[in-house]
Amino acid sequence: MKFVLNIDKTFRELLLQEDTDQDKKITKDDQGPKKFVLIDEKTKQEQVIAGTYYLSNLLQELAVLKEGKTEMGEVDLARIQENPVDRISRKIRDNYWNELTRTIDKKGLAQILEDEKTSNEVPTLYVAATDKKGVAYFQDLEKELQNFKLAILPINYSMEYVATLNTKPGILALALEQKVYSLQGVPFVVPGGRFNEMYGWDSYFIGVGLLIDNQLEKSMAIVENFKYQITHYGKILNANRSYYLTRTQPPLYSSLIIEIVKQKVPNQEWLKSHLDAIILEYNTVWMVLGNRLTETGLNRYKAEGSGMPFEVEPGHFDGILAPYAKKYNMPVRAFEKEYLERKLVDADLDLYFVHDRSLRESGHDTTDRLINRCANLNSVDVNSFLYKYEKDIAYLIATYFGNTFQIGDVRYTSNEWEQKAEFRKEKMNELCWNEAAGMYFDYDFVHQEQFPFEAATTFFPLWAGLCTENQAKKLVELALPHFIKTGGITGSTKASSANVSKDEPQRQWDYPFGWAPHQMLLWEGLLKYNYLDKAQEMVYRWLWLITINAVEYNGTIPEKFDLEISSHKVFAEYGNVGTEFDYIAKEGFGWMNASYQYGLQILSAELKIKLGELIAPDNLF
Repeated sequence: MKFVLNIDKTFRELLLQEDTDQDKKITKDDQGPKKFVLIDEKTKQEQVIAGTYYLSNLLQELAVLKEGKTEMGEVDLARIQENPVDRISRKIRDNYWNELTRTIDKKGLAQILEDEKTSNEVPTLYVAATDKKGVAYFQDLEKELQNFKLAILPINYSMEYVATLNTKPGILALALEQKVYSLQGVPFVVPGGRFNEMYGWDSYFIGVGLLIDNQLEKSMAIVENFKYQITHYGKILNANRSYYLTRTQPPLYSSLIIEIVKQKVPNQEWLKSHLDAIILEYNTVWMVLGNRLTETGLNRYKAEGSGMPFEVEPGHFDGILAPYAKKYNMPVRAFEKEYLERKLVDADLDLYFVHDRSLRESGHDTTDRLINRCANLNSVDVNSFLYKYEKDIAYLIATYFGNTFQIGDVRYTSNEWEQKAEFRKEKMNELCWNEAAGMYFDYDFVHQEQFPFEAATTFFPLWAGLCTENQAKKLVELALPHFIKTGGITGSTKASSANVSKDEPQRQWDYPFGWAPHQMLLWEGLLKYNYLDKAQEMVYRWLWLITINAVEYNGTIPEKFDLEISSHKVFAEYGNVGTEFDYIAKEGFGWMNASYQYGLQILSAELKIKLGELIAPDNLF
């Protein structure tokens, strides 16, 4: 049934009555009567809308109609009554992915350049000199639009050169493709609404969500941009901004390729170009001894560059900088500026920031597991990812290239990559596996000992498939219970976080916070080792949390949760993206969206029904 309403009038009256805290949302925290009467302007028929969930749905539907700028409009009561699981999934599929999609071209450049991270008076777009097509396209566009400055990165630029860009930061160009009438930017999907850059490991999880929602071309576009970054920037970047040229991200390129070829039989030339890029990245980014490869034979995160990371806000590192400011007899803010611009250099502080930059490269920014030690660790996460690379490359060569793959004069066999994976598995069992704890720990190769911080990354080997059946059993039966809260698994255990000084800030990747990638990798690992009932339980816990949060808080889909209180109300560094919006959540958050769609693929029909009944007692239509 549809009701004809005066949109502005109904919208104002609804907010006045129900949005008592005036945050432009209707949530469980509001103290209104939680009952609103709709009157059809034509028939004068009345309909009572009662309860937080239904009232917030009404607000959202009215917000969409208001964008049409018409006085009268129809509200579909079926949309207000919609099952919450169906509503969340539909909005992700039909709305959120599109809202998070960007292109770097004539059509999309204004949004990309004019955002809160752009500090130059005239926004700057950087394009690599090696991308001749891109250079020509953006030179013409600069003349036409005159609203940005084009800068060309020289061939074989140094990290010292990259440091000079900190005073003139900008966005980095991504791939272009020839359409019928013009070149257009290859699309990418950003993590959340305030972002306008493509993030490395976020993009893998987003790509999985896109494939589930039948957006194959957009998922394929992500890997095209991965390949472009390796070709022109030497690595898959932390994100495509100038100050991220020193950092890569967790290696998940091959995993997305595997997911794509499951859905579509690949074109041989397309697949070869990506396998070329994956092997190039493996060899040049990850397997250079002394950089990200260590003498143990295992890998670490190790960002290039020096000094303080450019992207943090003033004051973020005050606790670290204060002793050094005192050492140089300077106010902290003045010291920070001098140090950031590299006008003042301190070797001890530089070493701290080697670890900090590497921590940010890991994607876990930040966690006490990695602070002031990241570059000293053969971490479980990166070696699990690289084991999966080696297995994926072996699989692709065996399945699609007849067991041999040629790059220039180098001939690779699938067996060679299987051997690389087996070597890594043996070294991880030797250095990272702890039989007594039933967990994998990062190995500190400097001090030649395990660092016994209990982190959710201990489950990554389960996802990668490198565990024995005994190790999988211990991870599930001994380790997992230490991480489980009502709404999923925490980034670390409470015991590990309890050892951290109370003076330290609460790190967002540690206890009690829960993140979508940790859940998704755990689920896949549980399924891989046939822990089917446990997988159902863990999926339900996480989807329950997303659903109840959306039901009670106006459709909010946040970046992360506090699992101790089962809430998006997170009080930790960097806040919580996706929680600030007016009237209607338009994009959710990339990997949170993906986790919902992926979880629904796994969840049994019975549990889906149970999930759909999650409407708080006051929510009666």
